Amino acid sequence: MPDLPGTVDAVQAALAGTGYIAPRNLATTIFLALRMGRPLFLEGEAGVGKTEVGKALASVLGRRLIRLQCYEGLDISAAAYEWNYARQMLEIRLAEATRAAPTLDNHALSAHLYSETFLLKRPLLQALEADLAGPPILLIDELDRADEPFEAFLLEILSDFQLTIPEYGTIRAAEPPVVVLTSNRTREIHDAIKRRCLYHWVDYPSAARELEILQSKVPDAPAALSRQVVAFVQRLRGADLFKSPGVAETIDWTRALTTLDSLVLDPDTIDATLGALLKYQDDLLRVQGQVAADMLRDIQAGLAQAAPGAVS
Repeated sequence: MPDLPGTVDAVQAALAGTGYIAPRNLATTIFLALRMGRPLFLEGEAGVGKTEVGKALASVLGRRLIRLQCYEGLDISAAAYEWNYARQMLEIRLAEATRAAPTLDNHALSAHLYSETFLLKRPLLQALEADLAGPPILLIDELDRADEPFEAFLLEILSDFQLTIPEYGTIRAAEPPVVVLTSNRTREIHDAIKRRCLYHWVDYPSAARELEILQSKVPDAPAALSRQVVAFVQRLRGADLFKSPGVAETIDWTRALTTLDSLVLDPDTIDATLGALLKYQDDLLRVQGQVAADMLRDIQAGLAQAAPGAVS
């Protein structure tokens, strides 16, 4: 099992080795969360790389990744545990059919029915169990999509790394998992959750860092195309759009352009492929056509001035 990175620089380097380019302030928060054994709460716009932190940590630490994708209506049975009722009923019928005595030993049967044999373990309960690689990485993704009452249930997990099952007892983690929570801030998360975590706001990257991310994720993209894509996306984030593109969309768009063998951007290609970058019709209509052509012309002029001969 790989050791925990010993410095912030080591965290940055290890994440970079997985393809995740983390700024130093994020790497510092990750380092502290690992060293202090505290959950890591990441908030920010969709597509800025919050979920990828959990995946990258699992790769860096060589541990199992357990992901709980939150959604409206998520409850304990889907998130933590439930009893295998069908198997329990079958066990009861079998006991009735095979027991010679006219009455069943209800106490013994009840203890048997609510044993680990009939316990279906969901992500939160699975995360309390370590394996040979060590405690897993528990990624609780998009917590803001779950209902508020679900947050109250999480408090026991985040505070004491334990889960109480009324019929069974309390299950404690011998060694706490590494917990990463994410939120797109579609609603506010309760302070009780945040107080138990180290918090970091994951913002859109600078142009230089986004270009570095793009070169890592899409290394076969032409250099001139990558520079233009990053400049175009950075410009779009300053526009009046319903939903600005995230880093994930930048990567998708670049891969789409590379698939089309594009060497540089041109207005027709932009119009034809904007669906990989923007996901709302109003945003597409606002950008396509002359607006995109004007933006591209300004970008090409700016890049040519910054590095003469680099942009054709």
